[in-house]
Amino acid sequence: MKSALQTTHEVFGASAIRARHNRLILNLLWKEREISRAELARRTGLSRSTVSAIVNDLLGTGLVREARNGVSSGGRRPVILEFQDQSSFIVGIELGATHISCVLTDLRCNVRASWSAPAPVRDEPEVALKKMTMAVRSVLVADGVERSQVLGIGVAVPSPVDDERPGELLPLIVPKWAGYNIATHLYESFKRPVFVDNDANLGALAELWWGAGSSGKDLAYIKVATGIGAGLIINGRIFRGSGGIAGEIGHTSIDSNGPQCICGLKGCLTTFIGAPALLERAKDKLRASGSDRPPPGSIDELVNAALDGDPMFVEIVQYAGDKLGVGVANLLNLLNPKAVVLGGGIARAGDLLLDAVNRTIRGRSLSASIGNAEIRVSGLNEWGVAVGAATLALEAALETPSLFHAESIGAL
Repeated sequence: MKSALQTTHEVFGASAIRARHNRLILNLLWKEREISRAELARRTGLSRSTVSAIVNDLLGTGLVREARNGVSSGGRRPVILEFQDQSSFIVGIELGATHISCVLTDLRCNVRASWSAPAPVRDEPEVALKKMTMAVRSVLVADGVERSQVLGIGVAVPSPVDDERPGELLPLIVPKWAGYNIATHLYESFKRPVFVDNDANLGALAELWWGAGSSGKDLAYIKVATGIGAGLIINGRIFRGSGGIAGEIGHTSIDSNGPQCICGLKGCLTTFIGAPALLERAKDKLRASGSDRPPPGSIDELVNAALDGDPMFVEIVQYAGDKLGVGVANLLNLLNPKAVVLGGGIARAGDLLLDAVNRTIRGRSLSASIGNAEIRVSGLNEWGVAVGAATLALEAALETPSLFHAESIGAL
């Protein structure tokens, strides 16, 4: 007679095997979009009976439908299965230091509705949480989607995220958020799974799935905004480090005698080319020139002036590229990624920024590092990081298929 322990091990072992098989089938259906049962069995190595059982379950969830008959190879015509991108929806939120952006996507992360507004995120958590809730409700209403149709909510935050305290921002970076938990707040409001990660990490994830990294597995994404962060993809996965701190390139010191940073160090990259520093530099230059022109009120205004050929603002963008190039050069020597993608408002300057970055890199990187890496600005639009947040939820569901039909699950 089997012991209770043996029986328990067998049950859990069988459950793990079923979960693995479900994951194999679901991921192949999602990737191929259309495929037959016979091809699923051939590609996965699973028996036809196992494939049929899993497919029948998926048909019941609405994730998959029988679309049409395929071409016969000698026997009965196979039934082509089609993954249903519109069967569920995902909310992606970008929580910036001074704004909130939100998108509603399908299961291919195509944007169906969007919302964006300025918000005092860094200094007023209560206001930011209320605006986040309003943003989610707005995109759901805009597309006529019910809460129950939402697979999950992904959130990109301007702070490292520790796996042991998901949903909390690092007090060292955003001290006024001590005691607040974004994941808990959103789950209590919408009763859907919530996934939280650093904004640069999710910019990198968006590039990996939908942008510059779609043909490779290693890349770095650098977001230059109010602060500066790098998202690192190694072997197709986000690298977060032991405490979620990996990629904080904005807090690497490039001048030990430089300005004081909010993190307590001096001369951090952020103190030179974060948005407040660049806008202050623009004010100083206008004042020194005796100009009575109003200074730019945003990085977008600064970049627009540079793209229009204004020499003063061209110089500021090139200055930003020179400083950023120091950080990129160090990153190339350390990690040797296949691609480095630059994002954030300043990246809209395109070649004006890239030329300066590349000029600095050539003097600070090993030739082999430069030769093997592509440095480029992001080709994703202004919703890229929010889409990366949605992708985080999609990635989690493809890893754990039960999320696709979970009625209620705690914040993750």
